[in-house]
Amino acid sequence: MKRFGAFDPRRALARLPFRARLAAAFSSLFLLAGAALLAFVVILARHGTAEQLVGIETRRLPVDTPVDGASPVAPPPGTFGRVQEGGPTPRVHGGVALRKVETTVQAVQDAALHQMLLWSGVGLVVMALFAGLIGWWLAGRALRPVAAVTETARRIGETNLDERLALTGPDDELRRLADTIDTMLDRLQRAFDSQRRFVANASHELRTPLAAQRTSIEVGLADPLPGHLAEVRDDLMTTNREAERLTASLLLLARSDRGLDGTEPVDLADITATAAAELRPAVEEKRLELRTSIAGPLQLAGDPVLLRHLVANLVRNAIQYNRPRGLIEVTVADRTLEVTNTGRPVDPDQLDDLFEPFRRLGQDRVGTTGHGLGLSIVRSIAQAHGSDVRAVPGPDGGLTVTVRFP
Repeated sequence: MKRFGAFDPRRALARLPFRARLAAAFSSLFLLAGAALLAFVVILARHGTAEQLVGIETRRLPVDTPVDGASPVAPPPGTFGRVQEGGPTPRVHGGVALRKVETTVQAVQDAALHQMLLWSGVGLVVMALFAGLIGWWLAGRALRPVAAVTETARRIGETNLDERLALTGPDDELRRLADTIDTMLDRLQRAFDSQRRFVANASHELRTPLAAQRTSIEVGLADPLPGHLAEVRDDLMTTNREAERLTASLLLLARSDRGLDGTEPVDLADITATAAAELRPAVEEKRLELRTSIAGPLQLAGDPVLLRHLVANLVRNAIQYNRPRGLIEVTVADRTLEVTNTGRPVDPDQLDDLFEPFRRLGQDRVGTTGHGLGLSIVRSIAQAHGSDVRAVPGPDGGLTVTVRFP
């Protein structure tokens, strides 16, 4: 059974950056190869010294003096100066004594091997560290194109799909990977452009027949009318207005998805105050309370028409999804627009879905009011202006939507 808190080297190694793991691999391989080479050299050196080295102690003694106390005898012919292992006790002839000193040879051999192992080990560790530094540098150079690809891919989004990696260099694996990503981005850009053109064209083409339909209803069913036809006319007019609002919202969403054609100085505080004043009758109609807190002018570079729609959609969403006698707070301060409303509790897991087209709380393409495009338009306009949109559920229900401008 694995102990709690036990150190797992594989998991710790997996948490290291790829560059660090590559450098550690270089050092480890160098260390293992060096250790194997060192062991091979030590074995051969020890074997060679045991075969080749002969320890001889030379001393000047009187003639025919026995070594180690033996009686003096003359050495056999042809054995002068040689020491035979296992033979008679060596004697001095001609004033020279020869004696094999195996202990001395062993001591010298051990000392030499010890010194070689010590300094070879130190050198091996130093070279392993040096190999790790070289591996770190080589890994950095090898992964530099990957870092460039990652940074460029992070910048590329739905609003700037025209940007490409365009990696230069040799025709290697990284270059082919970058070219494949560029090809994929080409396909994505064509798909997004086709979708935007379809939404924009369909919305634009629907506006004309809807306007003609509204005119026909107004003229063909003009007063005086029987009571039942008057109700039919009102229903037809309501449906027509809803279709026109939906078409206008789709057209606005398609326009904001295309990004900004140009920017100009805009005062977000003034736009927010104007939008709040225009929507105050709708607030009073639903018996809600609207509070505004606008801290001075807030100059931005953007599209004034789109920014007006952003503020208006946020306030309309706060009005529509509110409880009776609820509260709406609109705040502009520190380059931030914040709209808070009271209402039913919101599941934090559903927040991302609220910014998708035709999504409502717990509903999808169904509902008695609204089209589920308000927050989608808000997010699209905010992204076109390089802004960040966040939604947070209120402690007692409702929602707080914050748009932070760069």
